[in-house]
This record gives sequence, structure tokens and C-alpha cells, in this order.
Amino acid sequence: MPGDAVATVLPALQRVLDGGDDAFTPVGPDTDPSALSALRVGDPIDDDIALVVATSGTTGVPKGALLTGMSLKASAAATHDRLGGPGSWLLALPPHHIAGIQVLVRSLVAGTTPVQLDVTTGFDVTRLPAAVAALGSGRRYTSLVATQLAKALAVPSSAAALAELDAVLLGGGPAPQPILDAASAAGVRVVRTYGMSETAGGCVYDGVPLAGVQLRIGDDGRIAIGGATLAQGYRNPVDPDPFAEPGWFTTNDIGALDSSGRLTVLGRADDAISTGGLTVFPGPVEAVLSTHPAVAECAVFGIDDDRLGQRVAAAVVVAGASQPTLEELRAHVAGSLDITAAPRELHVVAALPRRGIGKLDRKALAQRFSRDGLAPD
Repeated sequence: MPGDAVATVLPALQRVLDGGDDAFTPVGPDTDPSALSALRVGDPIDDDIALVVATSGTTGVPKGALLTGMSLKASAAATHDRLGGPGSWLLALPPHHIAGIQVLVRSLVAGTTPVQLDVTTGFDVTRLPAAVAALGSGRRYTSLVATQLAKALAVPSSAAALAELDAVLLGGGPAPQPILDAASAAGVRVVRTYGMSETAGGCVYDGVPLAGVQLRIGDDGRIAIGGATLAQGYRNPVDPDPFAEPGWFTTNDIGALDSSGRLTVLGRADDAISTGGLTVFPGPVEAVLSTHPAVAECAVFGIDDDRLGQRVAAAVVVAGASQPTLEELRAHVAGSLDITAAPRELHVVAALPRRGIGKLDRKALAQRFSRDGLAPD
């Protein structure tokens, strides 16, 4: 789906939101063949389904989430309520991913015309100032992922353009603290979002659920989400069914709620590292590693270990010419977390593998650096 999504996707979304067309199934040039199978384009579908959108496929084969017009509009209305009112939106994400789709849905709900920054061939930050200016007056918003924000902050004119917006929604996974600090220093108003295709996009902003969204933590630590933004299920049923309890979706994410109801996402259940009888989640370790001056980007993952079960490994993109040692990084982590969380293995890489709109692919790193398939750094 390259090119002008505003001209091609927007009318299709308008028709399904109005209930006047069959379900819309957006696909793009990077859509995985397995996702196409999950979407079942052209197959019969219930009349109340407005959108079939591929999930990220984090747990394996992507699934087609079934979203009604009511759930899409409920999400858009709750977003505008949290941000301070409807406004104009800049589309800087692929329009076949839920985050990009919701930029367009919010525009339709607000009655505004979105401005598109085409990312078919990459995110060109030099075009940001003109795109932001094209939004005109009134409240103005955009949605980005952390890698896009980091690129924009590195160019003063682009950072200044983002600072003109009333909010920059940031999704696609946790953002390193140095990026958030740099955004704050540049005057960019970042709102960290948590959500997924199954919840019609972001449903928790800065740890606080949007209006009408309910959260709870299961006995196994998994986050469960309820409310009007939920999908009706999947195009192809799965077992176990995360929608089995009516009105709730059980995620594969582990989290905690504080006394005020604020959510902290610790990480995905299948990313947890079992080492020496203890459980280490990559997210908190990555957050500490990212504050080391020699670390530009990092990823933490588990490697099978005969003695420990798994050992904590880290892949690091170096900032500047100085390469950190494993001992330095272990000491840095141990200053904030238990020594068990400190990496026992370090790999310096040119870039971190990512999927979709920028989600870190820890499984690819674990496969690359496993004992049987250790690749040169």
C-alpha cells in the first residue's frame, strides 16, 4: 500500500465506519505472506466487522484481529479525550498497521484531513517541518515509534517541528530513556502508549488506561484488558483463546498495577529469561544499559546454558568510537538491578533486528548468537 494512503485508505475506512461496506482488510508491501493467510481476504465475514488487521506476529504466525466500527471509534474518542480534544493528524506510519490506521480513524472522527509523510522507502526526517506546517492551525498530533523519534531528534529542524505538536504518541515497544530525555529537552511532548491490534491500538497512555478501558493482572502476571476498544476475536480461532472470557483480552505481556491503577509493563512472557532459578525481564535491563554513555541501542535476550538454564546476553550498538566491555556493562547494570540481571555475554552489532514498524526482534538475536549458531559480531 505505497503512496497516498490519504487518497486510497481514508475513503475505505470512512465507508466501513459508516457501516456501508464490507470489512476493510489493509495490506502493504511489507505484509508477511503468513499474515495474508491470517487475514483471509475475500472470505465471508460477519456484518458488524469493519476492519481485519494483522497482528504483529510476536508469538509466531500473525493473526487477523476483527475490529468493529464501534471499537475503532471508541478508541479514537478516548484518545482525543485524553489528549485534550480532537485535532489534525500527521500520518508517519504504514497505513496497514493498526497505529497508522488509527491516525486515519482519529482524523475521520475529528472531521479533519490528515497529512501523510510517505514512509514506503523510509522515514525522511527532513520532510517533517513541511509536513507539520501543512497541518495548519489548531491542535496537531502524530504517532511515531522510538526509532523514528530518535532520527528526528538528531536533526534540529525536525526536532523543532515535532515540538510544535500538541502530542507525539510513541508506540511499538518501550523507548530508551535517553531518547525520552532528549525529546523532553527539545520540548517534544511525548505520550508513551501501550496497546496492540487486538485493542484497536494504544489503550494505555503513560501507564494510565484510556476512559472505558479496564486492566487487571492475572495470577500468572499477564495483563488482561477489557473495554469498548476490544476486537471481537481472530479471523482464524487460536487455542488457547485469549478472548475466551467475554469482554476481556488476555495479553502475553507481564505487568503490574500500582495502588493508583498505573500500569508498568515488565515484558513479554516469552521474552523472560530463566537464569539460575530466577526470572529476568529484558526491559528493565535494557533501560539501565541504555543510560551507559557508550550504548546507543541495546537488546537483552536469553541464551541456553547447561548450568543456568539460560544466561543473560546483550547486543549493543555502540555510541561513538569507544566500545564498552562486558565488565563495564555488568557493573553498570548491577548499580541499579540485582547482579543476576547483569549480562554474562556481550555482542557488539551494527544494528538491532526489528520487525514491522520497529519492534525489537529478540528471537532473531537469540538464534544468531546461540551456541550452535554463534555468528561473528
